[in-house]
Amino acid sequence: MVVDLMPAATTSLDSAEYNPIDHLNAIFSHPATLSSVAATSAALRSYEDDLDEEIAELVDAQTNSDAESVRRIQAAKAELDELFRKIEDVRERAMRTEQAITEMTADIKRLDGTKRNLTLSMTALKRLQMLTTAYEQLRSLGKSRQYAECAQLLQAVIQLAAHFKSYRSIDQIATLSRNVADLQRELLEQVCEDFEVTFAKGEVAQRRGTLSEACLVVDALGDHARLRLINWYCNTQLREYRQVFRGSDEAGSLDNISRRYSWFNRMLKTYDTEHAAIFPAHWRVSEMLANAFCEGTQQDFKNILQVSMRRADSQSVDVNLLLSCLQETLNFEHSLERRFGYESRSSIDTMTSGTERTPGFGHAISEAFEPYMSLWVESQDKQLATLIPRYRQQPLRNPEEEFSAQSVATSSTELFHFYRLTLAQCAKLSTGTRLMELSKTFAKYLDQYGQQVLFYFLTEKAGPQGPSIEDAVLILNTADYCYMTCNQLEEKIKSRIDEEFRSAVDLQSQADAFMGIASSAVRALVRKMEMHCEPTWREMRNTPWSKLDSVGDQSAYVAELLRRVKEKSAEILKYLHKQQYARAFCDNLVDLMANIYIANMVQCRPISEVAAEQMLLDSYALKKGLTELATLNAEPGTQPPAGFVKRVNQTMARLDALLKTLQVRPSPPEALVQAYLIHIQDKSDINFRKILDLKGVRKQDQQHLVEIFVAHRAAPSNDHMAQNSPLLTPLQISSSSNLGSGIGSLGTQVSIGTPSISGGRFDPSYFGSAIMNAARDGVDRIGSPALGATSPPPQAAGEAPMQSNLNENLRGIGKFFRRDVGSFGGFGKRKEEDGKG
Repeated sequence: MVVDLMPAATTSLDSAEYNPIDHLNAIFSHPATLSSVAATSAALRSYEDDLDEEIAELVDAQTNSDAESVRRIQAAKAELDELFRKIEDVRERAMRTEQAITEMTADIKRLDGTKRNLTLSMTALKRLQMLTTAYEQLRSLGKSRQYAECAQLLQAVIQLAAHFKSYRSIDQIATLSRNVADLQRELLEQVCEDFEVTFAKGEVAQRRGTLSEACLVVDALGDHARLRLINWYCNTQLREYRQVFRGSDEAGSLDNISRRYSWFNRMLKTYDTEHAAIFPAHWRVSEMLANAFCEGTQQDFKNILQVSMRRADSQSVDVNLLLSCLQETLNFEHSLERRFGYESRSSIDTMTSGTERTPGFGHAISEAFEPYMSLWVESQDKQLATLIPRYRQQPLRNPEEEFSAQSVATSSTELFHFYRLTLAQCAKLSTGTRLMELSKTFAKYLDQYGQQVLFYFLTEKAGPQGPSIEDAVLILNTADYCYMTCNQLEEKIKSRIDEEFRSAVDLQSQADAFMGIASSAVRALVRKMEMHCEPTWREMRNTPWSKLDSVGDQSAYVAELLRRVKEKSAEILKYLHKQQYARAFCDNLVDLMANIYIANMVQCRPISEVAAEQMLLDSYALKKGLTELATLNAEPGTQPPAGFVKRVNQTMARLDALLKTLQVRPSPPEALVQAYLIHIQDKSDINFRKILDLKGVRKQDQQHLVEIFVAHRAAPSNDHMAQNSPLLTPLQISSSSNLGSGIGSLGTQVSIGTPSISGGRFDPSYFGSAIMNAARDGVDRIGSPALGATSPPPQAAGEAPMQSNLNENLRGIGKFFRRDVGSFGGFGKRKEEDGKG
């Protein structure tokens, strides 16, 4: 029986994981297989023998292979030893070769060094010989005053002497160097002496050629020699000037300043005709002469001005004489700049910064006047101080001239023309501290012009009825013009003033004040609308609202009110040529109509449910008519801007909440309370009582309603409500039944920024305070109502309407105005709203 030693389920005998026990169990898995043990053992022995034979063969083969490898390794070692012996032999031969070459070139190197030293010695000896010869020739030429040849030879001597600086340890060379230096000094002294003698004897014309050649010698001697000769020449030429103008008080006074410049101009002519040919052009002797003259003259002026200020009170100094002298000095400096090729100071009309001017004669003399320019600034201050009262007295415009919608007050153009001329003159005189002082003076009188002229004509001068439409528009245009020109003036000053003062120039507050005046002018125009519509509002108040028993078409007063509004608005809007002011007028008018409607509702109480429904219908008709304000003067069919329509809807929506609440009957009480919480949406029991007062609920019946209101407002669903409604909180309901007290109780609620109504009369004393309140309360647009404002107390009789802090308030409202119109050039955010619809 043949036994299979490798059942399919077992692991191979060659495997590293072979387990004989598992293999035996697999072979003899049943007792019946035990009979095969002998056969299995014989098979294993046979397999073992086969493996032994195979191993023996492999060992023999490996033994033979190792012997061959050993032989090859030994052969390789023998070859390496032979290679190392050859390399060592090559290295020894290379060293012997290098030693032989070094011995061969050593003599060549010694010969090269000897040759180089010999060449240097021969060159030095030759140069020494040349220096000695040139020195002797130079001495001879110098004594004979042959300056042309002497100049050429002198340059060679100086160069040769410089070569021997490192050889001065040799006595002979040191002596020769000293001799050369002494000769240079002698030549300089000789040339200077020749110049002095020639100029003293007046023989310049006869010896011009010799002196010109002598300048070549001086040029060869170097900068120190050239400066000495030029300084001597300048001092010699200016000696007479110093004697004449410093030795005499009369000649040296400011009155004779023109004589100084005339004298120097004659000297320059003399230089051009007689002396210019003597000096080399690159010496720029005439420019050095002008510098010396300017330095001396500047010091003279400083001394004269100091003495003048000590002798006389600074207030009595003749400013006109000072300016005249300064102007002549500037003209002289500019003539020097033109002569010597410097760029003259830019004109006032350019935008070149003062720091970019080319240095030259720009302040060479005029700097002496700088400390005294404050007197000139003070004189400009005095002139401006006389203009403001005159502008205040004269009319805004000539009555004989035809009014134009774009015209401005003549006084404003005159003022800025004066500013422009003054700035141009100051920028020529000074671009530093004095220009900074002048800018502050400008700011001072811009404030005064806005307060004491424009605002005066808008309020106090206008009288009880306020300014006429034409005057209000003229003031609006003038304020707008002043605003733009203020910004331009600021930029112009910054372009001329020195860099260190540039950040301090600021006319923005003045520009804001003018924008505030423009806002006030718009309010004045709105106030004209208020007075024009007063008869219609009186008709509303006279309507028996408490007796209405049914709701019909719109009330009779509404059509007349809209007719008056559109008629007067069209008249005003045709004069407002700038879109931002036309839009501001319309916005203010919408706010005014909403506020006056609320004020008249107070006067019409008690308001029944039917009356409230009728008023709501009237408000819808009024809202629809107000949306047409923006297109009154436009082509037929033009749609109003979407932004304006949105504003009208938002403004008039305040009436809807109030009237819808008033439409609900007080019985059952829960219905009125729920209507209040839905429409008014606040938790104030005081405001709830105001609704009850408007409805005419008796005081004894109000307490029960208030208790129910208090209970309902505590519900968790009402936690989101405000504590006080912005609509009712500022509303003051008095027991008085006359219109004046009713609207007065609203204060600026009726017409923010406009004077209060008192018997249909315009009280200008409230105008400034109203603007201050509007600026303080944070109006949403120009004159948009802030119901929380209160009416300003009336001023005492004779009290000036403009208080000390009026200008600051004008600036505040001006900034607010600018923010709303999206910068001066356009309507900004409002335009975006119009575009979005």
